[in-house]
Amino acid sequence: MSFDAGKLSPILDAHRGRPGALIPILQETQEAYGYLPREAIAAIAADMRLPAAQVYGVATFYAQFHLKPRGRHVIRVCLGTACHVRGGERILEQLERRLEVKSGDTTGDLLFTLERVACLGACGLSPTMMIDDSTYGRLTPRSAAEIVERYRRAAEEAAAGGE
Repeated sequence: MSFDAGKLSPILDAHRGRPGALIPILQETQEAYGYLPREAIAAIAADMRLPAAQVYGVATFYAQFHLKPRGRHVIRVCLGTACHVRGGERILEQLERRLEVKSGDTTGDLLFTLERVACLGACGLSPTMMIDDSTYGRLTPRSAAEIVERYRRAAEEAAAGGE
């Protein structure tokens, strides 16, 4: 995947000379690319006359920023106390096998990113996971895998309809 600097130029132009603009620039860059490419970090650093390590440090400090491409759907599996006790780890393991990725990674087709989280705030429904903004509770490894497969089928149907 080659880096398209054309997406970055208007972002840098809009913020040039503004003190404290690094975080808004990183946010807009991530929105444009879906993540923060290494080349974008270097270009931002050069444009702002900052060390690349400083820009990288800010990007890695905040959980909102991602240095790798993300999937169209982000799956967050809760491993908080209630979910852990009720099988959250087994759900995560099942999804890792089914998607053929480890937690923190994205599928090769960029359809799913799988993440473990400390708490989703739905302890009464444990074990839980979220896919994008939808919460699913009282899961079993099998039901979690079936839910993910529904998302895959919907994506395949959408792709077939667009051809």
